[in-house]
Amino acid sequence: QVQLVESGGGLVQPGGSLTLSCATSNNIFRFYTMGWYRQAPGKQRELVAQSTSGGRSNYTNSVSGRFTISRDRFKNTVYLQMNGLKPEDTAVYYCNAAMASRSYWGQGTQVTVSS
Repeated sequence: QVQLVESGGGLVQPGGSLTLSCATSNNIFRFYTMGWYRQAPGKQRELVAQSTSGGRSNYTNSVSGRFTISRDRFKNTVYLQMNGLKPEDTAVYYCNAAMASRSYWGQGTQVTVSS
């Protein structure tokens, strides 16, 4: 059974920073594209950032320059470093692992940006 274990969400003031973590198994981490998605109340789930097994990364426009996705191959963990947080970043953030037709999700972690 594939597990994606997320941590790091919380409440932060506008302009603040948070780092999300997603730990998984070695086989998943080595071969799958790892990504972070988010879903705000009343909105569809959207892709935030992705990191391929080959090391390429991409970001949605609204977070480009503020968020950074990274992979630690020794810990089989993918991170999302979020800087300059805005109230519109408030959402449940989900870790995803995808390869071909296979896709797995974490349980989600709440990020709330508010003063």
